[in-house]
Amino acid sequence: MPTFFTLVWGRLRGSSWWRRVHLRAAVAGVAVSTVVLLAGSAVILPLEENAPGATITSYPLALWWSIETATTVGYGDLYPVTAGGRVVAAVVMVVGITTFSVVTAALATGFVSRATRDLHRLGADVRRFEQNHADGLAEQLRAMHERFDRLENRLDQRG
Repeated sequence: MPTFFTLVWGRLRGSSWWRRVHLRAAVAGVAVSTVVLLAGSAVILPLEENAPGATITSYPLALWWSIETATTVGYGDLYPVTAGGRVVAAVVMVVGITTFSVVTAALATGFVSRATRDLHRLGADVRRFEQNHADGLAEQLRAMHERFDRLENRLDQRG
C-alpha cells in the first residue's frame, strides 16, 4: 500500500511544473537539509551525551540542536562540548546554510521567472492591442490635438 509521501512524490514527478529546474532544486535542498538535520542529530548524540558538562543528552535535544544550528539561530541553550561534536556542528552549519541558500535561491528564481513570463505576456498583449487599434488611437490623438489647437486660439484671441 503506497504511503502518502510516495503518492505525493509520484504526482509531483509527473506534473509539468516539476520539470522546472528551480522547483527540483528546492525539493532537493529540502531533502538534503532533512537528511543533514537527522544525521547530524544521530552523529552528535553518541559524541556528546556522556561528556562532562554536555547539554545534548537525548535525541530530541540533539534534533532541536541540529535545527537551531543549521538555521544559524543558535539560542545557546544546547552546544557541543567535545571536539568531535564541534566538528559535527561545523558540518551541520555549513551544509545547513548552503542548502537553505539553495532553497531560497530556487524559490526566488521560480517567482522571478513567473513574473518575467507574466511581463512578456503583458507586453505581447499591449503590442497586439497597439497593432489592432493603432489607426483608431492615431485618429483620436489627432482629434484631441485639433481641439487643443482651437482652445489655444480662443485663449490667444481673448488675450
